[in-house]
Amino acid sequence: MTNDGVVVDEAIRAAWDSFRVLDKRTSAKERQQAQQRVKAAMDAHGREEVSRGTVFLVGVLTGYLIAEQSGGEDRLDPLSDLIPAVIRRLPTFEMADPAQVPMVTGVLMAAAMGMDTVAWRDQFGQIPPNEALVHSFVLWLLADLFDSMVERPGAIDRMMRETFDAMAAEHS
Repeated sequence: MTNDGVVVDEAIRAAWDSFRVLDKRTSAKERQQAQQRVKAAMDAHGREEVSRGTVFLVGVLTGYLIAEQSGGEDRLDPLSDLIPAVIRRLPTFEMADPAQVPMVTGVLMAAAMGMDTVAWRDQFGQIPPNEALVHSFVLWLLADLFDSMVERPGAIDRMMRETFDAMAAEHS
């Protein structure tokens, strides 16, 4: 595990790949490739680091949704609209453990307040697997909300993959 809210790049990519595994629009071939990248990142950096990558992306997407909405008539208020909307939809995932809702709500609140979500979450120790799964569901819900708001299914996935491709090009 890295320190001070810093997450290994491959773990962040793997966290997004976890979203792609959940997303119905991902083709079978792409889903298999995403699963392989998740496994490789977990083997190289550990499940915990990939979980921290998911917390990082939850913070990024929450911040992005809030920023995109600032100033508009129909803007989402993070405390009365965004966070409750996400939390209310968690029970649609059968595997979402209700006991994890307080921690994932805390991560969303930290993001809404402009805090480093990874540093905030790290203060409570390692992320157990059942909590990590719920963070993945939250990430999916935030991505779905973004796509719905811009009325372009798959828009956030394209944007994130372009970002990862640009990062990979910088490192090569």
